Amino acid sequence: SGHFRFRGLSALPHDQTPTMIPEWAPQSGVMLTWPHPGTDWFPVLGEVEPVFLAIARAVLRHEDLLISCEHVSRLQSLERELNDYVREQNLPGRVFTVPAPANDTWARDHGPLSVSGPEGIQLLDFRFNAWGGKFPWEKDNALNGHLADSGCFGDTPMRKVDMVVEGGSLECNGAGTLLTTSECLLSSTRNPEMLREDIEQMFAELLGCHQVLWLNHGYLAGDDTDSHIDTLARFCGPEHICYVRCADPDDEHYPALRAMEQELQQFRTPEGKHWQLTALPWPDACYDEDGERLPATYANFLVINGAVLLPVYDVPQDADAIKVMGELFPEREIIPIDCRPLIAQHGSLHCVTMQLAKGALRS
Repeated sequence: SGHFRFRGLSALPHDQTPTMIPEWAPQSGVMLTWPHPGTDWFPVLGEVEPVFLAIARAVLRHEDLLISCEHVSRLQSLERELNDYVREQNLPGRVFTVPAPANDTWARDHGPLSVSGPEGIQLLDFRFNAWGGKFPWEKDNALNGHLADSGCFGDTPMRKVDMVVEGGSLECNGAGTLLTTSECLLSSTRNPEMLREDIEQMFAELLGCHQVLWLNHGYLAGDDTDSHIDTLARFCGPEHICYVRCADPDDEHYPALRAMEQELQQFRTPEGKHWQLTALPWPDACYDEDGERLPATYANFLVINGAVLLPVYDVPQDADAIKVMGELFPEREIIPIDCRPLIAQHGSLHCVTMQLAKGALRS
């Protein structure tokens, strides 16, 4: 039947199953795959590098930063610039740099996932195939191996997983529930031999997620990822989901996002309770120079130690998004970062970052 059944960790007792670590848990640092002239960013490097620098500086105010870049001289100048910044500001973060080839910059999707198990922190290196073979991907798929070989993860083991999964397609609450979209994970271009139940079994065994909430609706125009969850709905606590809501019936997104909202309202926790839901503001439409709509979303935020990095787009709704984020994360500083240049390549702030759980980076 071509039916795929994963055998691997099934023999592990329940208390030894690894658990995917939620984003709000303590972190070692954040990974960035820096744009270089050999990427699609080349014509707009002057606009996009300042966004990466703003993210880098915000991270270093709170934790370590791991940067890889194919362009070695640029990496060396970055290292000097950011180390000077750390010294001048007397910041806690350290800068790790690794020269490594990359096709693109979407660390969320090619970076490793942090899980905790009986032996401590482990990094999972899933296969990456550029969202179902849409773009070249071989360098990105090999990147985690280069990082591990560089020694930046110290003694933290990295385990290769023979399954195509992007970090942007998974949201976990740290308590055994995973939120995802069926359009992405069940696409025929990622793991065609796997059925929904195979994927659920993998997530139970590899990520300790025994409840998978599948959203069948929700999309953003200009998105290349087949509806990554991190552009649509995010856990902001073990029982709390924030999500994008479009209130304009004339907007092309209205039907799909309304249907997604209804699905979220129907979901239940393993205890049978409603999830706490918070709607995020809907930014005014952003277009590229060809008039194509870009995937601006406030759901693409990054939680780090003591702060939340929030993408903003120079639209009137930015102020409201900052306010809502402050209510969702009252203990954390909200740091808005203008990500208008990022969405020109169809992703935003969360898409270009990957957090590494506490203990993952070399001490």
